[in-house]
This record gives sequence, structure tokens and C-alpha cells, in this order.
Amino acid sequence: MPILAWIVSATLLGGVLSVIAAAALALRARPSQLPLLISYAIGTLLGAAFLEILPHAFELSASAKHVTTTVLVGILLFFVLEKLVLWRHCHGEQCEAHTAAQGQNDHGRIATMVIIGDTFHNCVDGVIIAGAFLVSVELGIVTALAIITHEVPQEVGDFLVLLHSGYGKRRAFSFNILASGAMVVGGVFAYFALQTVRQVIPLLLGIAAASMIYVSVADLIPGLHRRPGLLATTEQALLIAAGIGTIWIVGSLASSLAIV
Repeated sequence: MPILAWIVSATLLGGVLSVIAAAALALRARPSQLPLLISYAIGTLLGAAFLEILPHAFELSASAKHVTTTVLVGILLFFVLEKLVLWRHCHGEQCEAHTAAQGQNDHGRIATMVIIGDTFHNCVDGVIIAGAFLVSVELGIVTALAIITHEVPQEVGDFLVLLHSGYGKRRAFSFNILASGAMVVGGVFAYFALQTVRQVIPLLLGIAAASMIYVSVADLIPGLHRRPGLLATTEQALLIAAGIGTIWIVGSLASSLAIV
């Protein structure tokens, strides 16, 4: 299958499936179940960054220092973007509690920022997926899997914010589906742009790794500390390990099936 077809399929299915799964979970899942999704997402993100993306970036780059510098710059970039509310992640009770403390006008503002932020985020995810597929199909699949598993808990939070801001279920779902389309746009654009500038792929992979590390360490992991008990900690650690294991298994299967 052509690389462009892989990119379109991964971004389209990734965006649509994550929104559908998030809508189902947001309407049915109890708040206490969200940490389970988040723990697993942490594992897939860290696994993809350290087991797949960074090793490929080092292989393709003439200087390992350039890759590590890109990761550091990327982490700082995502910190600044999050501060500017251009990249906004919101999960479970944190979203609900924050939104409940605002007035109705603020509700609308927050909902708008969530939609804009989600659209931007999805576009960047599409670029990252395309860059990974241009390296190898294996890396593209692993990267798409990690991004999709992270998107589900994030989309759950976004869906809850829109519902709490006065959006009906159908309207909230429609806006999330439209925002997910930005992933396809970003992927297709990156495919044609990166074909002529393949030398930037190691830098793009470094940015991808930075985004996954930053989201895991700065955004998702702190939320798990609200449940400090031994049982909760054990559960979280096992789910993080399961996420890492999923990435390792997918990468190994992809290699053994010679789809690279």
C-alpha cells in the first residue's frame, strides 16, 4: 500500500475512532475510570518515544546531539504553547472542576479554546504521523497507535468540557469530529512537504518524542498522584507497563511481518 494511503488511513481512522471512543466513554464511564485510560496512554506515549521514535531519529541523524537538542527545544516549545492555551490538555475531574468554577460567559470562552486547541493539536499529530510513516511503515503504525491511545482520554476531557459549557451531545460530537479532520489535513500536507525535505525528518521525530515525553511527564502523570495509595499506584504502574508493552509488541510484530 502506498505511503500516502497509510498516512490518510491512519490519520482518518485515528481521528474518527478516538472521537467515537471518547464520546462513548464520556457518556458512560465513571470519573474514577479515567485514570485507567490515562495510565495506559502514558505507557504508550513513553514507549513510542523511547523504544521507537528516538532510536530511529538517532539512526537517521548525523549527530545525536542535534536530536537531543531538538527534544529539549521541543519540550520548552510545548510548555510555552500550553501556557498560551494553544495546546490544551484537559482530563476528567480537573476539566469539570475548572469549568464549574467559571461563569457562563467563561464557559463559552473555554469551550472555544478547547475546540481551537484540539484542532491545532490534531493537525500537529497528523504531521507527526506522516513524518513517522516517511521513515518506515512500522514507525508510522507505532506512532499512530501511541497518538490514538493518548487522544482518547484527551477527547474525553474535551467532550466533558463542551457538554458542561452547554453544548448538546450531538453538537459536541460534531465539533470533535470536525476537529479530528485536521489530523488528515496535517498528515497529507506533511507528506507532500516532507518528500522534498527529508533531511528534517530526524528533527520532526525529535519534536514528536518531545511532545510525547512532555504530555506524559508534565500533564498526565501529575494527575495520577491524586491517588497515592498502594493499590492505586500498583494499578497505575501495571497499566503504564502494559502501554509500553503494547508498543514493544506492535513494533516487533511489524518487523516480523516485514511491513517496513
